Amino acid sequence: MNKFNFIQTKIKHLYIIETNIYGDNRGYFFESYNKKDFFEAGLTMNFVQDNESKSKKGVLRGLHFQIQNTQGKLVRVTQGEVYDVAVDLRKGSPTYGQYEGVVLSEENKRQLYIPEGFAHGFLVLSDTATFVYKCTDFYNHNAEGGILWNDPTLNINWPIKDINKIILSDKDKLHPTFKEFNSPFKYKGDLL
Repeated sequence: MNKFNFIQTKIKHLYIIETNIYGDNRGYFFESYNKKDFFEAGLTMNFVQDNESKSKKGVLRGLHFQIQNTQGKLVRVTQGEVYDVAVDLRKGSPTYGQYEGVVLSEENKRQLYIPEGFAHGFLVLSDTATFVYKCTDFYNHNAEGGILWNDPTLNINWPIKDINKIILSDKDKLHPTFKEFNSPFKYKGDLL
């Protein structure tokens, strides 16, 4: 029996990952990562750093990436609910400039694998949310980059009625637009 269901999204190399959850009156158990199973699915990344953030409702973090020390990320929510977004920034990709959005929550226990060459962000939908992610390279403050969260070209459909209730960091308010960004990332075809 497969422990994981790797769902290829409309964007090549971007996967929604579901896992078997075993529960009873005591609670539940599931594997969130198994190197052997991921490698068999073609996801041969090597994780070197784990991160966790907690945010309140309306917080939007993103859209972030690193220009050097590029990071693939396996993300999930352990408490609460977020709308998670990945934007393809790989020049030459048939889905360049397109995004995928998915709800990640403690209830659905879904994960999203975001490869290198993508911008990433999320909006907290619940009162609070704890967001965890495994990264394929180390954080590099000097290599930080971003795209404006409400960029008109990307036209991300953030699920919030009043955009004035979105809470951003000062840094996230100042990111360039998609048209102003000259992507250094290249599409590698079938290679991940």
